[in-house]
Amino acid sequence: MDILQIKSPDFLKELSYKELDELACDIRNFLINSISKTGGHLSSNLGVVELTIALHYVFRSPKDKFLFDVGHQSYVHKILTGRAGSFDSLRQYNGLSGFQKRKESIHDVWEAGHAATALSGALGMAIARDLNKENYHVVPIVGDGAMISGMSLEALNHIGHLNKNMIIIFNDNNMSISQNVGSLTNGFANLRTSKSYNNVKEELRSILKNNKLGSKVLDKMTSIKNVIKENVVHTGIFGELNLEYLGPVNGHNIKSLINVLEVAKKHNGPVVVHVITEKGRGYKHSQNDIFGRWHGTPPFDPKNGQVLSSLPKNFQSWSSVISLNLERLAKQDNDILAITPAMITGSKLESFFKQFPERSFDCGIAEEHAMTLAAGLASSGKKPFLSIYSTFLQRSYDQLNHDVARMNLPVVIGVDRAGIVGEDGPTHQGVFDISMMRSIPNIIISQPKDSLEAGNLLYTAFNQKHPFVIRYPRGATYYQEQPFEHITVGSWKELIYDNNNKLSIISYGPELLEIQKQIEALHLSVDLINARFIKPIDTTCLNKLAEKKKQIIVYETDMVMGGLSSAIIEHYNDQAISMIVKRIGIEDVFVEAGDLASVKKHYKVDLDTLFKEIKTYYDKEVV
Repeated sequence: MDILQIKSPDFLKELSYKELDELACDIRNFLINSISKTGGHLSSNLGVVELTIALHYVFRSPKDKFLFDVGHQSYVHKILTGRAGSFDSLRQYNGLSGFQKRKESIHDVWEAGHAATALSGALGMAIARDLNKENYHVVPIVGDGAMISGMSLEALNHIGHLNKNMIIIFNDNNMSISQNVGSLTNGFANLRTSKSYNNVKEELRSILKNNKLGSKVLDKMTSIKNVIKENVVHTGIFGELNLEYLGPVNGHNIKSLINVLEVAKKHNGPVVVHVITEKGRGYKHSQNDIFGRWHGTPPFDPKNGQVLSSLPKNFQSWSSVISLNLERLAKQDNDILAITPAMITGSKLESFFKQFPERSFDCGIAEEHAMTLAAGLASSGKKPFLSIYSTFLQRSYDQLNHDVARMNLPVVIGVDRAGIVGEDGPTHQGVFDISMMRSIPNIIISQPKDSLEAGNLLYTAFNQKHPFVIRYPRGATYYQEQPFEHITVGSWKELIYDNNNKLSIISYGPELLEIQKQIEALHLSVDLINARFIKPIDTTCLNKLAEKKKQIIVYETDMVMGGLSSAIIEHYNDQAISMIVKRIGIEDVFVEAGDLASVKKHYKVDLDTLFKEIKTYYDKEVV
């Protein structure tokens, strides 16, 4: 089938099971070829091809509501709802979103980039449906990694209590980004392998449905069914929460999927359909991936799976820079340990976990727990390093505030993917953490410009007594090692400075290197200050700039509201110092997806904007 000709899922009901299987094969080939050019989430989408086809076969989108938890596994849904022709723009500036996007299609009724929101959102929709006396199905699709998240468990508890009609698809591939952890995961494994309940149930149904008396008994056999459940197999947490359980069912057998979904569709009350899928199915490289390499991939050669771009010699990703320095320090100090909420691979902690297994903790998708776990360790004399993406740090705000900062515990927090991350779009942009944390007492916030400063900040963080945040972006930097040096907390560094200069640029992070390079190449009489500590700020430096009557441009690629420039203006205002401070930063908007250069240019936080501002200042000086 020509995938590009699909306009809506209505055609599916006209296809035979054989034709549906052929369609699944065509969609897989399309996904592999398309994502190899643009990059994107490959494994999760290859794993739900048959499931998504079956969902659209049985239900009627957009009347019936599909909520893909996280949303990065909605590519097949996009194809079946007529968006295949836009896949060449996937995750690009003004292109197709890598997640469900409400303004992109009427078939996208929910959007999220964080796990475990679908069940709560779906229950809200089901309640609204019943209050409005409407008639449609609400179908959240939740993976095994998200199902054991605290928010999902809270929602399941409420769903079982309210007993609203909902069909919960439990997409179980036993392969989240990092390997699932915990007792609940073991319980799900038991459900996967417990065929006895399902066999007995099907045998009884087969025997009874062959005569009229049997059919009547079948209709009334709820109590018998419960006895079977109690005596043959425990249906896990779903049964305990008053949720009907169907499965497990082969997630790659379209006929079986359609049959079980038709049964679930007729059920009164909430029902969980347990679907066993294989993440990465149909592409050997992603199918055998146990480290999450193919969860989100850059462009690659589909023939051999090789990534098309590679880092220059001696360059490392920022995540690797932090992890390599963490390993160096951990070899010297047995109290240092690492924590991650299900992002071992993304945070480049594989080597640390291998070298120090007793000092390594993967909490699963549970950022709140990870933060308070770190607090407990720090309160007992350990030196925890919590690696967490900026976008996911938001989920642990209360724990950071209440459990870490309030007790002034020396937890070292590595805020990965800080700043604009590009293609993943508004759900993943790491631009809010500075504003979020600046108002919390006791917290130190820093960001290095290069790998040496990163190592020294990490060394400093483990040798002080307060919560210490080190931000670092997506991308790579030149990596080198030197003996660690202590950095005075709150100190800035003058990269370029002359008393006679009338303009000072204050910024932080790796873009300082390019700014310095351009200033020197253009022979500009401009100071450049490395504000490596965003909290506390270097008031001595600021007062010096005021004394010399310099004008200031603060350049930051994070939210301008509550950011570094806000802190600087607050200082001058509180000291009754009159200073001209020009701010370049992200205004009061959510940052959309796209390549880094296009996004920065669109939101006017690119270096061209900065140097145009510098030129404007000099033009005024000449006049």
